[in-house]
Amino acid sequence: MVTVLIVDDEPLIRWAVREGLESAGYAVVEAGSAREALSSLGETAATAAVALLDLKLPDSDDLSLLRRVRQTLPACRVIMMTAHGTPEVLAEALREGAVATIAKPFDLLRVVRMVDDAIQAA
Repeated sequence: MVTVLIVDDEPLIRWAVREGLESAGYAVVEAGSAREALSSLGETAATAAVALLDLKLPDSDDLSLLRRVRQTLPACRVIMMTAHGTPEVLAEALREGAVATIAKPFDLLRVVRMVDDAIQAA
């Protein structure tokens, strides 16, 4: 079973995305902060094939979590989620190794398709 890491400080977002991904057959690991995500990278999240990362987390600047995930799990495909990202920051996220970005609010089926696409492109 393919594992997806979801990092978002909004519990409702994590819940909705988890429900959609689990319904599509994915295993899901959740983190509500950058600190929680980083501590889980050495544990169950270390098997994540895809990470969905919120761009704006209270305990992380815009792209530092993306950089740490890419450094720790180089094979993990990262999709950045944001409600407040500027085009410049989103372009930088792609340069830093994100495979895609998605704006909140988003269509849950689109998120599942993006995860499917990220896995197939790996």
